[in-house]
Amino acid sequence: MVWLFLLSLCLTLESVQSQGSSQDAFIIQYLERRLVQMEERLSLCEQNTMSATQKTYDLSSEIRGYLSTLSILRSEVKTQVDSVSVRVDRMERELEYLEDKIPTQSDIEMEEALLQQQIKAAELEQLKKKAEINVENDCNMALSQVKSLKIVKKAGDPNGCWFKDPSEGSNKVYLFSGFRNNTILEYKSLKSFTKTSTLPANEVQLPFYWQGTGHVVYNGFLYCHKADTPNEILKVDLLNGTVLDSTLLPGAGRLPVYSLNPNTYLDMAVDELGLWVIHADPEYGGNLVITKLDKVSLAMEYTWDTQCRSHDAEGAFLICGTLYVVYNTRYGGRSTIQCLFDIHDTIHSNESPVMFFPKRYTSHSSIHYHPGDKQLYAWDDGYQTIYKVETRSNAQMTSK
Repeated sequence: MVWLFLLSLCLTLESVQSQGSSQDAFIIQYLERRLVQMEERLSLCEQNTMSATQKTYDLSSEIRGYLSTLSILRSEVKTQVDSVSVRVDRMERELEYLEDKIPTQSDIEMEEALLQQQIKAAELEQLKKKAEINVENDCNMALSQVKSLKIVKKAGDPNGCWFKDPSEGSNKVYLFSGFRNNTILEYKSLKSFTKTSTLPANEVQLPFYWQGTGHVVYNGFLYCHKADTPNEILKVDLLNGTVLDSTLLPGAGRLPVYSLNPNTYLDMAVDELGLWVIHADPEYGGNLVITKLDKVSLAMEYTWDTQCRSHDAEGAFLICGTLYVVYNTRYGGRSTIQCLFDIHDTIHSNESPVMFFPKRYTSHSSIHYHPGDKQLYAWDDGYQTIYKVETRSNAQMTSK
């Protein structure tokens, strides 16, 4: 069709040229321009056709790739379905096996009866242990008042603890500065401690850090809360710094034992009956819990839940198995004993008057009782202080 058109044009041109008129020359130029435009359009159409063909090929290749991937996925899904089917069959067989093994109602009743017997036996054993904690060494006495105050020295950080080893025949004094450290200062006696120029008799470097201000040294062994643990108690030989034993105290470490001393979670104590540890338990409303420990093995002999709250408490101590809790304000004030708990149930907190410390407005980061000296060793904002206590027999306290 195009060639016929071109042939016709040529014939027309020849006819026009033979005429030689100016009008015909103009028509020829017009036709030539139109011819060039048609050739350009034909070239563009050819390019577009080639591009469409290439895109169609690329799309076809991509679709073939998707189909191949879909085939692989279908195979994997089928494999997983088969695996699930096998597991379901296995579970059905196991359920059938368990149904055959479920005990009858009579067997369950027998097991419940046996469990109740075991619980009663355990409760009886606990009562026996409690009864074994006898009142010894003329321990039928209770605190009547905190009589006097003596400021011994100012040393160390604002927080810390200090005390004498309460074991018989020992005069050694120990100082723990701060609430996290691994250095203990040991002095030969209270006299050598009070002398400013006297160097410590021994500086003990422990291979671990202790936490809080609730440590004690008893018979030459350190009992402390290991740092970075919620409730681990260590027994350490101070002669060589060796850890001899350890135990985890159930329920402890979730609350500070005293809200006014937020860095202390376990408070060790010694009285006429032996070694104790005090902590606060959120499951009992944040009230204090006391536990009697065996000083040799750290085994828990018995635990008592008390009605004494940890809120606004700054410290506590035990005398003859009776817990005395010291309260204050977060701004510092006159310390008072507002709650007590007697494990022998001979004296009661609601029957005892509030006892005031000597008139000094301050706060304590630790308070330790020495059963031999009948004194409290306290840490008062960096000052090492001693309080003299007065005791009376439980019979006198009850009649009063």
